[in-house]
Amino acid sequence: MKEVDLSNPDVVRYVVKRFGLRMNKKLGQNFLIRHAVVDDIADAAEIGEGDPVLEIGPGIGTLTQALAETGAAVTAVELDDHLLPVLDKTLEHYDNVRVVHGDILRIDIEEVMNHQPFTVCANLPYYITTPIIMKLLEQKLPIKRIVVMVQKEVGQRLAAAPGNGHYGALSVWVQSYTRPRLEFVVGPGAFSPPPKVDSAVLSFEPLPPEALPARPEALSRLLRICFQQRRKQLGGIFRRAGLPELETALERTGLAPNLRPEALGKDDFQRLAAFLPPNLDNPGQKRLS
Repeated sequence: MKEVDLSNPDVVRYVVKRFGLRMNKKLGQNFLIRHAVVDDIADAAEIGEGDPVLEIGPGIGTLTQALAETGAAVTAVELDDHLLPVLDKTLEHYDNVRVVHGDILRIDIEEVMNHQPFTVCANLPYYITTPIIMKLLEQKLPIKRIVVMVQKEVGQRLAAAPGNGHYGALSVWVQSYTRPRLEFVVGPGAFSPPPKVDSAVLSFEPLPPEALPARPEALSRLLRICFQQRRKQLGGIFRRAGLPELETALERTGLAPNLRPEALGKDDFQRLAAFLPPNLDNPGQKRLS
C-alpha cells in the first residue's frame, strides 16, 4: 500500500537531502517527479498481480513503486551501491519487490529472473541504452514485453520505418527482434534534475522465434556496411566492399542495385545477409552501437 508518493517533487527532494545523494551524471541519474508519467509507464507494461517484472536502474524507487502497486513481482537491478540503503527505506512496505545489486550488462538476467517469462519496464540510463537493449534482445530471454524510457532521439531511431530520416542500422536490428512502438514523449520538466533533452517511452513486442534472424552476426556486419554509406546505392556499396556475393544477392532477391539502404525493410536485409560468407558468423565480430 502506498504511504508516500515517490514521484512527488517534495518527497524526492527530502530523500535526496536525507541520504545526501549526489546525482551521478556518469550513471545518467535523473529522477522522475511527475506522477502521471510514472503511472503511464507502468500502465504501458500491461502487468498485473504476480507477474514477474525486471526493472533496470530503479534510482530511489519511483517507478518501482508504481510497478509494485500493480501487485507484480518486481526485481530491480541497481548498479549504484549508494542507492541501496535508499531503496531499502523507500520500498520497505513492499514485500513484492526484490532489489539486486549489480550491473545489468554483466549479470545473468535469466538466472536473476528465475528462468521464467518476464516483462521489462525501466527508465534506462541514457548513456548505455543501446547496449542494454541489445543484450535483452540477443540473449533470447523469455521476455513477454519491454517498456522503457529512452532519449527521444534514440527512441525515434528505434521505431523509425524505412524511408524515415531516423531509420538506420539500429532500427533494422531492433525491428528484426521486436515490434517497437513510440508510446509518448516526456519533457525535461518531468525529471529532477531536468535533462537537456526530451525523452520517449517505447514498448517492444518480441517477435516469434521463427521470425528472428537466422544469422545475427552476418546481419550486423551487413548493416554496418550499408549504413556507413547510407546515401550511396546498394550496388556501389557492395562493389566497394569487395563482396560479390551481395551483388549476386541483389539479382536473386529482386532488389534494384540503385536502391539506398534506407529504402529496405528488415526482411530485405535478412534475405541479403543469407548470401554473406559463413566466416562472418563469428561471435567476435564488432556489433552495432
